[in-house]
Amino acid sequence: MSTIELTKDNFDQVVADNDFLLIDFWASWCGPCRQFAPVYEKASERHPDLVFAKVDTEAQQELAAAFEIRSIPTLMIVRDNVAVFAQPGALPEPMLEDVIGQARGLDMDEVRKSVAAAQQGAAAKDGAAAQQGEGAQ
Repeated sequence: MSTIELTKDNFDQVVADNDFLLIDFWASWCGPCRQFAPVYEKASERHPDLVFAKVDTEAQQELAAAFEIRSIPTLMIVRDNVAVFAQPGALPEPMLEDVIGQARGLDMDEVRKSVAAAQQGAAAKDGAAAQQGEGAQ
């Protein structure tokens, strides 16, 4: 399967339409990105049931900024609209296969529970900080 080029115009729709999406954030001037490209392409051929996409960080600076991409290449995996993996660096083929296998094996109900708990914890922490700020005035 060929990779999909993601842009700010199609990003939300592609993520919404696909349960399992791998995203390679890259740039044409990036040597490690060019080294990773054939590894990523081979993986897309071995996993035709998954969607492989690329974000050109030069052309799609808003997307790169939205995901706080600081180093390229960065690989991100999104399952059921949840980013379950994000790591900079060109992964060798065996590591990429391992990451894909681990992402396939995730219990997404458990992942969603963990995300919800983390968000509740952050909200409680923010609320406590706001109360402390009010008390200091």
